[in-house]
Amino acid sequence: MQLTSETPRPAPEASYAMPLVNQLSIDPEYAEEHDRRILVVDDDDAVRNLFSSYLNETYTCETAGNAQEALEILARQPFAFVLSDIQMPGLGGIELLRKIIERYPETAVIMISGVDRTQRVVDAIRVGAYDYLLKPCELDVLSASVHRALERRLLLRNASRYKRDLEIRNTELARQQAELQRLQAQIIQNEKMASLGLMAAGVAHEINNPAGFIYSNVDLLRKHVADLESCLSEFDQLALPDDLVAQVRNIKDKVDYENLVNDLDSILADCSLGAERIRDVIKNLRLFSRLDEAEIKRVDLNESIDATLRLLSIYYKAGNIKVERDYGDLPPINCYAAQLNQVWMNLLVNAAQAIGKEPGEVRITTRCAGATVTISFADSGKGIPAQHLKQVFDPFFTTKPIGEGTGLGLSISHGIVEQHGGTIRVESNAGSGTIFTITLPVDTEEATNPEN
Repeated sequence: MQLTSETPRPAPEASYAMPLVNQLSIDPEYAEEHDRRILVVDDDDAVRNLFSSYLNETYTCETAGNAQEALEILARQPFAFVLSDIQMPGLGGIELLRKIIERYPETAVIMISGVDRTQRVVDAIRVGAYDYLLKPCELDVLSASVHRALERRLLLRNASRYKRDLEIRNTELARQQAELQRLQAQIIQNEKMASLGLMAAGVAHEINNPAGFIYSNVDLLRKHVADLESCLSEFDQLALPDDLVAQVRNIKDKVDYENLVNDLDSILADCSLGAERIRDVIKNLRLFSRLDEAEIKRVDLNESIDATLRLLSIYYKAGNIKVERDYGDLPPINCYAAQLNQVWMNLLVNAAQAIGKEPGEVRITTRCAGATVTISFADSGKGIPAQHLKQVFDPFFTTKPIGEGTGLGLSISHGIVEQHGGTIRVESNAGSGTIFTITLPVDTEEATNPEN
């Protein structure tokens, strides 16, 4: 930094004088139009014109006769650099420097003065000036100082932008990693669900035939038992010798005939009910697995929700949870049925677990509006704290105790709904229950077709 006119100055050299400023290294990715634009501010026309004509050989220069004029020019277009006299009529150079630092922090400033005062130098540097030169100032020294100021400005600006770009890329990388984790978790869960579907279909097939024998034979058995009862009743009406009557009575007492006949109807009714339940379980297993529906097919959503509910009797048969169904008149929609059944299962299990063993209610509402259907699951459970609402669909996020949840259910459900071209949102407050609302297009093929 040149502080006095007596300070030795280096001799002009090709690498130190004007050619040096041409060596500014500007990253093309971050290059801006004003990177070589300079504003010279001085109330002395001769000094102002000398500096601008000299610097104009390499840079694009404009001039201003005072600080106010300089601020007006800076407001119209950006400048990389300002060379300003420190003592001018009206607004002084230090005040101009403060305004430039405040309004245009990326603009480098060098102050120049004909008065050699240490305090002025300290004030200028403290406010934010890059350098302080004294008049008369040799042009080669001015050139070197301008070059250093512009290089420093470029380094600081590019470092800031590199940092900002790095932060953006890190954020994007973190998002991609989270998405990758979600997709990996969904693949694993889909494989598990496919295995469960195969097992369910196999169990249903193996049970179906013997269950069919039982169900069909129960009705036949009831008819045969009724015939036997009728036959025995006819025998009771016959006139028999007293010794035979006594013998028959002893046999009846030995087998507790009266109670046995009365119990037969109850036993057969229980067998018939059990066979019906086995038949319904098989039907629900087939509906839930839907292995024959790996492609998009028309499905009745109300039926698929009911089938899933029946499979979750472990949660909903205890009697403490009341299920309210408010089903609308839905058209069959195009969807991957087994995948949506997985969504219903995840949401219904979460609702039951949120209520726990306390009395509560789960309300399922379905509606159709034009080309979309809406399904909502509202529970009266403990709700989700506000700080967790933005994370409920993140992979592996869970508020459940260890061993009760993997944090994958809602993430996978979110992915399945998005795959169908739909949306899923959550509303909740701690202590006041939770509502999950799903919106799906009636025609998923059209919604997910990238050409539409």
